Amino acid sequence: MTRVAGGWLKVPEAELSVPGGLPDPFVCLDGFRVTSAAEWFERRRPELMGLFARQMYGVTPQVTLPMRTHVRSEDATALDGRSTRIEVRLAFGSPGDAPVGAEPTLNLLVHLPNGAAGPVPLFLALNFRGNHEVEVGGQGEPWPFAHLVERGYGVATLCYEEIEPDVDGQATGKADAGHWSGRLGILRHPVFLAADAARRAGERWGSLGAWAWGLSRAMDYLVGNPRVDAMRVIVAGHSRLGKAALWAAAQDLRFAMAVSNNSGCGGVALSRRLVGETVDAITSRFPRWFCGNFAGYAGREGTLPFDQHLLVALVAPRPVYVASAEDDTWADPYGEFLGARYADPIYQLLGVEGIGATSMPPVSSPVPSRIGYHIRPGGHAMTAYDWERFADAADRHLPARV
Repeated sequence: MTRVAGGWLKVPEAELSVPGGLPDPFVCLDGFRVTSAAEWFERRRPELMGLFARQMYGVTPQVTLPMRTHVRSEDATALDGRSTRIEVRLAFGSPGDAPVGAEPTLNLLVHLPNGAAGPVPLFLALNFRGNHEVEVGGQGEPWPFAHLVERGYGVATLCYEEIEPDVDGQATGKADAGHWSGRLGILRHPVFLAADAARRAGERWGSLGAWAWGLSRAMDYLVGNPRVDAMRVIVAGHSRLGKAALWAAAQDLRFAMAVSNNSGCGGVALSRRLVGETVDAITSRFPRWFCGNFAGYAGREGTLPFDQHLLVALVAPRPVYVASAEDDTWADPYGEFLGARYADPIYQLLGVEGIGATSMPPVSSPVPSRIGYHIRPGGHAMTAYDWERFADAADRHLPARV
C-alpha cells in the first residue's frame, strides 16, 4: 500500500468502487501524521473513536445505571458433568428510573468448564433468538458449548433484543417500538433519553451502540466472577452482532480479543467498495442501527472520514479475528478481508504482527496471525467450523497466564 498526499492510502483500483483510496490510518484530520504508539493513542485513536461515534454508531451516553445481579439457577452437572451452567439476571436502574415492571433486565447464560485449574478464558456473544435456542438449536445450528468447554473455554450469551428491540416504529407501525415483552429498550430508557436530549439529533446512538453497551454490562458481571479470567474474555458476534462486537471492543478495552463473523457493511467490509450491502441499502432498511448522520453518506461514501479498516485498527494491539463465507456475497467477503488487511499498519506501529496475508487466502485456509482471517464454504451463518477457528486463534494469542 502506498501513502499519497492529503491523508489517503492508494490502493489498487479493482479493490474499490469509489476513487481516491482509503483514509490513511496515520493521518489526523488536521494533517498531523502519527509516527509512534504514543501519538496513536493520544491523537489519532481518540479522533477516530469520535468520528465513528458521531458519524456512524452514535455517541454512547456517559451515564451509569446501577446493576444488580441475581443467580437464577446453577447446575454443576450440565453437559454430562463437563460444565457448570449458570443463569444470571442483570437488572438495571434505581427505583423510579422506569415504570414498574419495565426496568431493563438481561438474562445471561454462562457455561464454565468443570475441573479447571484456575480462572478460564471465555467467549461472550449476543444471540438472536434466545439462550435456549443456541443451546438446543431449532431455527439455526446450536452453538458448540460442549466442545468449547472441552477446550477449556467458558461461553456466555444473552439475547440481543433484551438490550434493545430490533424493530423500527415507523417501519413496523408499532406505536412504541421501545418496548419488547413489556420492557423498555435501552434507547428509550428515561435516563438515556435525558442524556441524549442534550446531543445533536444526528449523533444520538442507535441499536448497534445499545447492543455494544449490553456486551459491556455482561462484562461487568464476568469480571466479578472468580471462575472467569477477566483478562481473557473474547467478544464475538455474527452479522449485525459482529458489528456490535467490534464497536464494543473499540470502546471497552477490557475485551482481550474481538471476533467478527460475516459482519459485512457497517462491520469489517469496506464501505467504499459498493459491493453487496451498501451504506444506502443498510441505512434504508435498518436506520435504527446507526446514528442519523450515517445515512447522509449513502451514495457519498467517498466523503466518509473513515472506512472500516479503521474500526479494526481501533481494536489494536489486541487480537481480532475476521470470518467470511464464500456464498455470503451480501456481506462482501473480499471487502471483509480488505478491512482486516488495511488495519495492518497500525498493528505494526504498535509493535505486534498484523495480518499474515497480502492477498485473499483460499477457502478453508485460515490466516493465523494477530489479525486472523478465514473464508469457508457456505453462506451467512456462524458454524462449528467458525467456532473452531475462533478457539484456535484464542489458543494462539491468549495463552494461559503463568
